[in-house]
Amino acid sequence: MRILVVEDYAPLRRSLSQGLKEAGFSVDESGDGEEGRWYAKSNAYDVIVLDLMLPKLDGISLLKGLRAEGNRSHVIILTARDGVEDRVRGLDLGADDYLVKPFAFDELLARVRALTRRAYNAKNPVIAIGDLEVDTTAKEVRRGGVRIDLTAREYSLLECLALRAGALVTRSELEEHCYDFNADVSSNVIDVYIGYLRKKIERPDKPKLIHTRRGQGYVLAAEEQAAP
Repeated sequence: MRILVVEDYAPLRRSLSQGLKEAGFSVDESGDGEEGRWYAKSNAYDVIVLDLMLPKLDGISLLKGLRAEGNRSHVIILTARDGVEDRVRGLDLGADDYLVKPFAFDELLARVRALTRRAYNAKNPVIAIGDLEVDTTAKEVRRGGVRIDLTAREYSLLECLALRAGALVTRSELEEHCYDFNADVSSNVIDVYIGYLRKKIERPDKPKLIHTRRGQGYVLAAEEQAAP
């Protein structure tokens, strides 16, 4: 899934971005509120990790503006302010979660994963489609109980499809959620990686799971659930 980190302290911003990338997320980053607002308005993010004390435009003003414009990205506020009033204000303005610095990266990662699942109404971290299981916490995939080794990019695409199992996911949506702003995405890269996934996931003796909607995108579903 795609994450935006808006944090002015460069060492922390780089550390968070690198950690999230290593955890399998596509990440964009910004060091000030104005640029962060531009990123948030120009791209679709599953989660925005937002510091409050930002140059040019503070985090509260950025959050307030995004919610006023109808932006529905989940937002985790990061701040050194640990007063109850600050937390209440951020949550009342539309933040979904709150972490006070210093914090453990593993806790942030767990909260990001939880918000990502919430965005797609997926309470269980293990998503089942027929006999295929996608563990969004361990980042592991099994079919019929047998583990399938995927590259980070293959897993990212599969997770995006799994979180919307049974629904059409367009190629542009897959690009937006699985590639960061600086990625050079060729016109057929999604089709190529879907091909890689099919080779690893599909079985001749089992129901087909990845279905193509020609000219539109893909649906991940057990064969009997797929639309014609």
